[in-house]
Amino acid sequence: MASDPKETGMRSFTLRDFVEAGRERLCLDVVVGGDGLMHEVLEPMCNRPGLALTGFYGCFAWRRLQVIGRAEQAYLESLPSGESMARFKALFDRGAYCIIFANGRKIPDGLTEVAAAAGAVVMRTDLLTREFFHQSTFVLEALRAPTVRIYATTVEVAGLGVMIEGAPGLGKSETALGLVKRGNALVADDFTCIRKDVATNALFASAREATRNYMEIRGIGIINVPKVFGVTAVRGEKRLDLVVSLRRLEEVAGELDRSGQERLTRNILGVEVPQITIPVSAGRDLVNLIETAAQQYKLLASGYDAVKDLDERLCALSEAVPGGQNTGEQNG
Repeated sequence: MASDPKETGMRSFTLRDFVEAGRERLCLDVVVGGDGLMHEVLEPMCNRPGLALTGFYGCFAWRRLQVIGRAEQAYLESLPSGESMARFKALFDRGAYCIIFANGRKIPDGLTEVAAAAGAVVMRTDLLTREFFHQSTFVLEALRAPTVRIYATTVEVAGLGVMIEGAPGLGKSETALGLVKRGNALVADDFTCIRKDVATNALFASAREATRNYMEIRGIGIINVPKVFGVTAVRGEKRLDLVVSLRRLEEVAGELDRSGQERLTRNILGVEVPQITIPVSAGRDLVNLIETAAQQYKLLASGYDAVKDLDERLCALSEAVPGGQNTGEQNG
């Protein structure tokens, strides 16, 4: 079994990573500074440098990506000829390394030379400024999020993200296939990529891009899940709610809490995820057990605890019978 991944902190990434990750969402076109795309994004946020363009640099967020919107463009166009280039040069001199023109604006004459001399990158997008800010937030957040890969299969079961882990040969993929046939959905087979949302402290599971939607089943080979079972049989990403650890019965004999009262968790990227261990032996219906485990977890999350409920019931029956005997003992 894979060892518990620990908190790794924020990831670093480059402007090239940003362009690639936002290829479809941000519609970015690199105009100047292709070589500068290897520059690390120092602060994963966008900034509108309105005040800095007027000459006030006291609070200039130069570590962020600078976005020129309609207001900034209008101001620059109001300046005397050549003055706008001096304003851009002042931004570059104070550390700015990337400028993005929104609204499909034309790059001003002369900026190409000024940016190239500073080693900066200039891009443009047809998106409106507010839309670019909105979409870029998702891209930047995904790029900086801590991630880890775990040898496990993840399935959406009863609306929950359930990661199934265990040693090779225990039937993780076959169990996931059975769950998919029962109307659940595959997230990732064999390897699961976990992303931490630092804003909500939640974990999200997905497949590697190269193997997304595919499963390897011993004796059958590679199958394309949406082609076989339909597009509703897969999920691109799912919040991770529960970890199911499959272990051989002989390995856990005597260790399991048969009542289910013990609450285990699995630490992934600093987040504690509820975990259960299911012993594997010949004849056990793992598909049915994992579906039941997911439903049980939903009840626990809603506040209902079967163990506590049964304990209260037995206590009530014991108090109702003279001598502390329960009704079953009395009838016996």
